[in-house]
Amino acid sequence: MAVLVTGGAGYIGSHMVWSLLDNGEDVVVLDRLSTGFKWAVAPKAAFYQGDIADRSLLNQIFRAHAVDSIIHFAGSVVVPDSVSDPLAYYENNTVKSHTMIAAAVEAGIPHFVFSSTAAVYGTPATDDPVLETEPLHPESPYGSSKLMTEIMLRDSAAAHPSFTYTALRYFNVAGADPKGRTGQSTAGATHLIKAACEAALGKRREISVYGTDYSTPDGTCVRDYIHVSDLAAAHLKALQRMRAGNGSLVANCGYGRGFSVLNVLDCVKRVSGRDFRVKLVDRRPGDAESIVANPSVATREFGWIPHYDDLGFIVRTALEWEYSLGERNAV
Repeated sequence: MAVLVTGGAGYIGSHMVWSLLDNGEDVVVLDRLSTGFKWAVAPKAAFYQGDIADRSLLNQIFRAHAVDSIIHFAGSVVVPDSVSDPLAYYENNTVKSHTMIAAAVEAGIPHFVFSSTAAVYGTPATDDPVLETEPLHPESPYGSSKLMTEIMLRDSAAAHPSFTYTALRYFNVAGADPKGRTGQSTAGATHLIKAACEAALGKRREISVYGTDYSTPDGTCVRDYIHVSDLAAAHLKALQRMRAGNGSLVANCGYGRGFSVLNVLDCVKRVSGRDFRVKLVDRRPGDAESIVANPSVATREFGWIPHYDDLGFIVRTALEWEYSLGERNAV
């Protein structure tokens, strides 16, 4: 049996592919390469370039590789872009996920892991780490597009008892594979740690801080940063839980503590040993003020134990990957 990873040439997806292969799984990658890279796909994975909404291609993959599980990363992820072009996000994240889910149900594929987001919560009512039972109030079309897909999965699982899913609500993913095999490579990426590492290495002129008047200790947004390899491990644990006969689940993926934007920038400067220009600008639409995970469901339900819960380590792996990208581009 094989695991189909959509978006497996992208940032998180490429880490997932390596994690699955390290665990002895057969892996198939489907990616249209809009933001991913063919070279980022582990050589032992089968690769198909195409769109997740291509039903004939999906059926071809299902038949050729005896797929029993899907880990679905493919989608658009930039919050401000979703505010300016919401229909594109509903098309790419929701409508195309509908096609993927329908194809999986029709083909009798029993296990589906979905890349969701903490953006489904919006800004929580309290400062406490959020549980999965928190009211869902997305503040951007990006968050809404992901929540709609969660609802489709919930209702599909209710209608088809042989179909189980796990929706993992990511907090802020950062860092790179500690073995140096893959990392965040997209040009112009908006991830804070990625952008700050680029600034530290002179690849960006400056870093913009969007809003300094939030009700947080230093006035900037607070986020829970999770190392991408810990996130990949959570997906594998979630898949193993479903294969063991357990039912559908929604779980947060974060460490349970937050860092402000300025905290992160200070950390990047300290770890890199380099200063860079920071520009303070107005808030941008769609950003929640502060959000930190309560990951107790993931710990309890599938035994997820983070190994890289250290902001300095996260930044160091991101910097090492940026160095390697510079060397790659110089060749």
